[in-house]
Amino acid sequence: MQALRLVALDEEDLNIVSAHVQDAVTKVGEIQFNAKDKQLVLPVNRYAWEKKRSLFSRRGERRRSVLHFNRVLGVRSSGINQAKGDTVLSLLAIEFAPSEAPAGTIELTFAGGGAMALDVEVIEVQLADVGGAWEAAARPRHGV
Repeated sequence: MQALRLVALDEEDLNIVSAHVQDAVTKVGEIQFNAKDKQLVLPVNRYAWEKKRSLFSRRGERRRSVLHFNRVLGVRSSGINQAKGDTVLSLLAIEFAPSEAPAGTIELTFAGGGAMALDVEVIEVQLADVGGAWEAAARPRHGV
């Protein structure tokens, strides 16, 4: 399977990126915000939802990927203990709340109630697979 590379420049694009990183996991200590460069980098192990399962390969796979959020003016978090760098976060969704166009807030929602809010000048997000793939222990499931 070819490495995934996506760019989001509007809300519709961001919804596509969000779908590809649903159930991606990261550690609190791996999240990096560089205020000078206005960039938040989020390395993740994403579940490859786009990979087709076959009769002989029923398990899915995870891939090492990086989310780059550019033109970030500020970052706030809730329900995430910055002092516990080894805490694993499971990303559920990425959404955009507009303010004065084209600015707004990109909201990252994590399982267990954690959240991050990125104040951005515009939507400028990149998702890129940067490493190999490995068999996932299980397929993520969501209760209704």
